[in-house]
Amino acid sequence: MKGEQEIQLEDSELNLKPTYERAPEIFEMIFREVGNAIVGQREMVRQILIAMLCEGHVLIESNPGLGKTLTISTISRIMDMKFSRIQCTPDLMPADITGTDIIEEGEKGSKRFQFKQGPVFANIVLADEINRASPKTQSALLEAMQENQVTIANSTYPLDKPFFIFATQNPIEMEGTYTLPEAQLDRFLMKILLTYPDPEEEFEIVNRYAEFSRPVVQKCIDKQTFLELQQITRRIPISNKLKRYAIDIVNRTRNMPELIEIGASPRASIALILCAKANAFLDRRRYVDKHDIDLMAHPILRHRLILSFDAARENVTGDTVINKILKDPSITDKIIELTSLHPGIKPGWRE
Repeated sequence: MKGEQEIQLEDSELNLKPTYERAPEIFEMIFREVGNAIVGQREMVRQILIAMLCEGHVLIESNPGLGKTLTISTISRIMDMKFSRIQCTPDLMPADITGTDIIEEGEKGSKRFQFKQGPVFANIVLADEINRASPKTQSALLEAMQENQVTIANSTYPLDKPFFIFATQNPIEMEGTYTLPEAQLDRFLMKILLTYPDPEEEFEIVNRYAEFSRPVVQKCIDKQTFLELQQITRRIPISNKLKRYAIDIVNRTRNMPELIEIGASPRASIALILCAKANAFLDRRRYVDKHDIDLMAHPILRHRLILSFDAARENVTGDTVINKILKDPSITDKIIELTSLHPGIKPGWRE
């Protein structure tokens, strides 16, 4: 049995301890400032922040008018990050996203090619209604999402860090849309589903946005500090037993032929463990426990599962299947056995 795992915050190149000590205050300021502009939707804001701490991209799905665009643009202002928005349409071309070489004339009449950056060259890129863009245009985002770079002709251009793509899609209109390919869906760290606000929240929304003045938010963190928070997130300790638990959940999606035709890839295992670390970090804990993994399973896995024909026929959703997996005794008994053997130890704190 090992002792408590300490977070390694100091090395030869970087001292993360000051940022770690300020982290609770920073997170509180972020939630407070976002709350000045966005009423409710705290779980969405939390999941977006978790994805950003894990250097991941997010797919947000909801009916129109629920504050997706406003939330993302507000976060960019709070964190002092460059923001750009791409309104996806069927006639949008890849060069409209990545940029292109243009002919530029010099002072003496000489001409040369000059690269003109597209909107993808930002810290936070909002691809609004991404499923309205053609597959050719959707694929223009793949390299940026995976490699944080853009290749035009024979030249490769790195993207600024941090870099995030937030894509939205409307589930109620299917005419003139193109379903995202599985390879691109898998590159989104998580998929967030939004619901309508309750009557009290909607009353507050009307009070804020039907008046002569609109809410104002203040910058409360810079890019360098956020990059350090990302480094700290990866250093939150997790026991090997909880890593096995996360892998068992993902592996189970590959062995349910009656419900799932194709399960999640190892990328889902990585995402599940990283997001569990980020959730623990936001909860001011120095360790990951089973609750963190269970909480992150739905947004991490729901877009990575291809359900079987029988499941689709019975209107079974991805979230329903994930609930079934989380209640599977063959998976949960392993972690319950760990805590029962050592009742005084929080899962994930010790080996």
